[in-house]
Amino acid sequence: MALVFVGFMGAGKSSALDDVLDTDALVEDQLEMSIAAFFAVYGERRFRQREEPVVLRALRSGAPAIALGGGSVLSETVRAALREHTVVWLDVSDETAWQRAAGDERPLADDRDAFCALHAERRPLYASIADAYLPEGDRVARRAEPALRALAAAPRGTKLVWAATAGGEYPVFVGRGLVGGLPRPGRRAFVVTDANVGALHGAGLRDAHHTITIAAGEEHKTLAVAETVWRELATRGMGRDDHLVALGGGVVGDLAGFCAATYQRGVPIVQVPTTVVAQVDSAYGGKTGIDLPEAKNYVGAYHQPAAVITDVDTLATLPAAEHAAGYAEVLKTALIAGDDLWERVAAGAAVDERVVLDCARTKIAIVASDERDGAARQLLNLGHTVGHAIETVTGYRRYRHGEAVALGLLAALRLGGTDALRSQVAQLLAATDLPTTLDADVDPEAVVAATKLDKKRVGDEVPFVLVREPGDVRFGQRVPAADVLAAVAELTAS
Repeated sequence: MALVFVGFMGAGKSSALDDVLDTDALVEDQLEMSIAAFFAVYGERRFRQREEPVVLRALRSGAPAIALGGGSVLSETVRAALREHTVVWLDVSDETAWQRAAGDERPLADDRDAFCALHAERRPLYASIADAYLPEGDRVARRAEPALRALAAAPRGTKLVWAATAGGEYPVFVGRGLVGGLPRPGRRAFVVTDANVGALHGAGLRDAHHTITIAAGEEHKTLAVAETVWRELATRGMGRDDHLVALGGGVVGDLAGFCAATYQRGVPIVQVPTTVVAQVDSAYGGKTGIDLPEAKNYVGAYHQPAAVITDVDTLATLPAAEHAAGYAEVLKTALIAGDDLWERVAAGAAVDERVVLDCARTKIAIVASDERDGAARQLLNLGHTVGHAIETVTGYRRYRHGEAVALGLLAALRLGGTDALRSQVAQLLAATDLPTTLDADVDPEAVVAATKLDKKRVGDEVPFVLVREPGDVRFGQRVPAADVLAAVAELTAS
């Protein structure tokens, strides 16, 4: 099984690793002329006919790493042969690809508009055949190589997304049967889980040195519980050459991540999310924290994980209400992403490996461009300004996080003036047994007052994330307080 690098012109496939077998070079040897010259004389159709057998021989050669020409995957026969290998898509921006390919005698790189249109046409094809998704970056494949080799040994169907931020890089594995297959970023694994998840999945962590079990529920994401974890780690002798494992949903991930960020000024953490909310959203991006009675996630730190192991099998043990609560984050992400993800979710797609993977890829790409909420990452707050306020006002006990976000999404869609889309989202929420109305005894004015404690406020302004249409979402939007009150009051009135 080879690591086979695919991607557009200029993606850097032939230099991804040392000793990569370059099929373009093999094709030129076979043609006894340059690819550009052959294109000029015989055209692309004839070239693809000559290219295909060369690529197939390379895939049977036993070479450990192979780089394919950008268009070779157009062949169904080649795509079928790739199923026996680990396919690594090296993504690249239009700008970088054009800078590298233009003027290099590449036959399809003589017109920039046509070049970019061809890239846009091929990207879904690369995504559909990839086992691993690597972003643009200098020597990124070399840094990811251990994870790529681990992917080759993982259960069939496992996917790898390489997450890269200014604060660190890490692999994200998405698949089934992965809980016990943890990477080892440290000498010993210390596990933090909650009572519910530990009973269901704790036995899968066979290499755990010590497990700390906390009570389940958002109300336990507190400084007092964090101190309990810190002190037990210290008592058990955890050192900086060990690592923490967060086995659970968003509460465990946030709390354990915060403990990892602060214990001995920082130890590695592996996130093993077991809820829909965590698998599609909270496990990625390095946000950690605990709640205060005054506001949610008010104390925390950015601490990128050493790895994320997303085992979709764990969702089978979720209570129906918890599974439904996570669907709000799926909807949120699909609204931000637009395009194919939104179309599938809007059509009622189940939360399966593909949806989880695409949600994870969406969030990872946004965080890569803005790790610390300076700009684009604020998009991920869609529905959360009002949602967090509802959680705060109700003491973190009445609504699950996803249930509060569902209500926050409806408020945000009303504020954005997208009435038809709001109606569509309300129907999707109701079909998943998520709330579309706020309990009558919840005071809308108290909710609006709580939004003013939002962590992203600037002075007295609380910026909102608003949707114009799926895929066109804007952050930093100013909304009059009276409009916010009307949108929240509408939730109660309905």
